[in-house]
Amino acid sequence: MRSASLALLFAAACLASAAEPARRPNILWLVGENLSHDLGCYGAKNVRTPHLDALAAGGVRFTRAFSTNPACAPSRSAFFTGWYQTTTDTHHMRSHRDDAFRLPAGVRPVTHWLRDAGYFTANLKTIGPLAVGTGKLDLNFVNEGPIYHPDSADWSSLAGKRPFFAVVNSIEIEYDIYDRQSARKPRVKWVGEDEHERIATPENVTPPPYYPDHPIVREEWARYLNSVSGLDRRIGWVLERLRRDGLEDDTVILFFGDNGRLDPRGIHWCYDSGLRVPLIVKWPRNFPAPPQYRPGTVDERIVSLIDLTATTLAIAGVTPRPLTQGRVLYGPDAGEPRRYAFAARDRIDETQQRVRSVHDERWHYIRTLSAGPTFASLNRYKEKCFLIYPLMRELHAAGRLTGPPLELMLRAGPSEELYDTRADPHEIRDLAKSTAPEHREALARLRAALDTWMTETGDRGALPEPAEVVAPFEREMHDWFGTPAWAQRR
Repeated sequence: MRSASLALLFAAACLASAAEPARRPNILWLVGENLSHDLGCYGAKNVRTPHLDALAAGGVRFTRAFSTNPACAPSRSAFFTGWYQTTTDTHHMRSHRDDAFRLPAGVRPVTHWLRDAGYFTANLKTIGPLAVGTGKLDLNFVNEGPIYHPDSADWSSLAGKRPFFAVVNSIEIEYDIYDRQSARKPRVKWVGEDEHERIATPENVTPPPYYPDHPIVREEWARYLNSVSGLDRRIGWVLERLRRDGLEDDTVILFFGDNGRLDPRGIHWCYDSGLRVPLIVKWPRNFPAPPQYRPGTVDERIVSLIDLTATTLAIAGVTPRPLTQGRVLYGPDAGEPRRYAFAARDRIDETQQRVRSVHDERWHYIRTLSAGPTFASLNRYKEKCFLIYPLMRELHAAGRLTGPPLELMLRAGPSEELYDTRADPHEIRDLAKSTAPEHREALARLRAALDTWMTETGDRGALPEPAEVVAPFEREMHDWFGTPAWAQRR
């Protein structure tokens, strides 16, 4: 019977008597911060990721998983509820932090559903003296009650708690900002920078072609790749403790990125580098795997991160399973494969942009609805932390940018972009104005798909935020990071 849950599938193979409750697996989310396909198992060079590579070799590696937003808070608000952020009014970066906003009726954090189903929920930061996670929430809702069980930050909180749902939010691949409250300008470095293995160097890396070939670009690209190696080492500590405690064979492991990579054209932008994320699933030995799961394989289905919410609830045997906009990936309730993955970007800090995106298996269509510069627009956080931004402005002002870097600095909205991600993985050849029949067909089809999605999901991006909500962000970001002289002269 198709409506049977994954819990019943598991129970059929358990040795427990009929009088005992069905045993359910633990579920572990390993969330990589600001990460794209930059692991060894995805073919990345100049990184060392043995733990995640081994996880992929023994599990399933997805190649077409996408976040619904290229920044953390809106993306997390989506995959933590299973609903698009544009539907639930959580689409602006760090919104609803100090008002009375509540999620729409029927929409709840995944941990609340799991808690009601008997799961212990933990947001892990430490394994004894080892720091393994940040404890990050960064959700655009704050009035739904406690997200996790209290006192669940250390691994020891899992002792005797079965089943459990635990989350580890990675420490690496993030900027660390100091002295925010002082009169001095903040100091910026990468989290864990002093601990990273120096595998990538400015001499051995090849940055994407939409950046100029410059020493600063190479240094920043090497730092990013080294942070990925540091992430893998810390993930290794978690996986080793899981094995040592005898929990590996009872725990479904899902590793994924919360949004795309930490570089100027990645995070915050609806390019492939800002939306395509790694996803690895490992099934435990003590529970029968569903038919869709084949260890040691690559899964090329199109997946949205909101599908992980629905899948997690199905694995946990939550019945009746709540309505979400995600699709179940495994088990008898698995949905039809997606044809498209949709994403949206709206205000991020003080920077107001409205961008929508749709991927299919090959093509990627981006629609910018807001006016003015896109990549070259001002965002004080990125101007301060991302050294490539001021470099590109300097080179552009001196007339020293050509090719894709120049085109990136000149891009403005409203506009449409179309990319063939199979032939052009860096997305530097915009085909939106091409007259080739294949390109015209893809453009028309993806335009229509995006229009339909925006209507059917009740996209709230066209509704402006009140001025009194937006204005403080500009002041706050100026106080934290300063405003570049070029922006003050505008």
